[in-house]
Amino acid sequence: MDDQERVTEDETPLEEEGYGLNRREVAAILDAVDVGDRDALIELMEPLHAADIADLLEQIDSPDRRRLIALYGVEFDGDILSELDESIREEVIGVLNPDVLADAVRDLESDDVVDLLEDLEEPQQQAIIGALDDADQMVVRQALSYPEDSAGRLMQREVVAVPEHWSVGEAIDFMRGKEDLPEQFYHVILVDPRHRPTGYVTLGKIMSAPRAQALQDMTEDSFRTIPVDQDEEDVAYAFNQYHLISTPVVDDEGRLAGVITIDDAMIVLDEEHEEDMLRMAGVSEEASLSDNVLETMRGRATWLFVNLVTAIFASLVIDLFSDTIDQMVALAVLMPIVASMGGNAGTQTMAVAVRAIATRDLTGQNARRIIRRELVVGALNGALFGLAMALVAAFWFGVPMLAVVIGSAMLMTQVAAAFGGIVIPLLLDRLKIDPALASGPFVTTVTDVVGFFAFLGLASWVLL
Repeated sequence: MDDQERVTEDETPLEEEGYGLNRREVAAILDAVDVGDRDALIELMEPLHAADIADLLEQIDSPDRRRLIALYGVEFDGDILSELDESIREEVIGVLNPDVLADAVRDLESDDVVDLLEDLEEPQQQAIIGALDDADQMVVRQALSYPEDSAGRLMQREVVAVPEHWSVGEAIDFMRGKEDLPEQFYHVILVDPRHRPTGYVTLGKIMSAPRAQALQDMTEDSFRTIPVDQDEEDVAYAFNQYHLISTPVVDDEGRLAGVITIDDAMIVLDEEHEEDMLRMAGVSEEASLSDNVLETMRGRATWLFVNLVTAIFASLVIDLFSDTIDQMVALAVLMPIVASMGGNAGTQTMAVAVRAIATRDLTGQNARRIIRRELVVGALNGALFGLAMALVAAFWFGVPMLAVVIGSAMLMTQVAAAFGGIVIPLLLDRLKIDPALASGPFVTTVTDVVGFFAFLGLASWVLL
């Protein structure tokens, strides 16, 4: 593959914009790799953010990726690993020199190390853990002992905690004398003698208050604690709902175990949103542009099979009216319009419902009101587009009663789509089944079956 092919194979992510990489930068980096010019490569890579380097590694093919990593050598930073997509992270770790990997991992916060380890095979996990200091090894092993997707996995152990009776001056002196402060933190957490968090104070308040000011008099109203086994989705919801910047995590006895910061919570929210979008499209949440053909096919085949089964069911409905269709070919021409409009309306309502359930805006308390609203919207849209399609059909085929049939069928289909699009996700959620994963095929089946029954049933009754 020549340079031009490598750069233009997927131009869109590399277009010159306000942020990120551009084609010229990528071409220059790949040229340096091709000629083995390490000094030029380092000079080109040094100004780049770790996230941009991770994007670069994700966008180039595997042979170029391996050569780049080998040439870049000891300059490889741990932050790059934490920014990499999980689909190629294992490959990159396998290519890195063990000493380079050890140095890169030592620079990471404990939560980043845990995130790095979660998706690796056991041999690679042990290799990375073995590169850490004894104290860090203990912290990471303890974090991995917590349930997957829990606050214990999400939190970092690096935290600034001081006795609740201290003053501002004592806290400042403590932080100035402490050599291993976290690189970034937002609050100083107050703890009681049993190391249980009782409040926190922002750094801004500490820096602007007199030294004699008691920390207890400056605590934030937003203070709340997160249990170590709390599901990370609930953690992300709490951050979004209560506008948190960071919050302490406590163990079973209420003692301070770590802290979760807003960047980690927002990553969870982003992952959940992405997962919902992929699931609604019937694609595995592990899907990635770096997957090979077999992985991609396997990830999509399951729900394509489900869609095939539901499509066969809808076809059986059509087969019930095969004689009716044979007597009036216009019905076959208009059927796809009814199905398409119903499917699109159902998808619109379903997307709103699934997202509202995920953000907890749609609950048992307001479900009836939302269902009524969607039914009214469906009826109004059905009346509007039914009338429009009736006029088209009357002009197109010159059969007035056919216009009445398709207009009525459009109205019924739109109402059914609105009802199915909101009720099916609610029922699946009540049954503890992910609405994003399972709603699509069921909503499509409802709209197709109702649409075909309404259209062909009315046609057989009114026209024949």
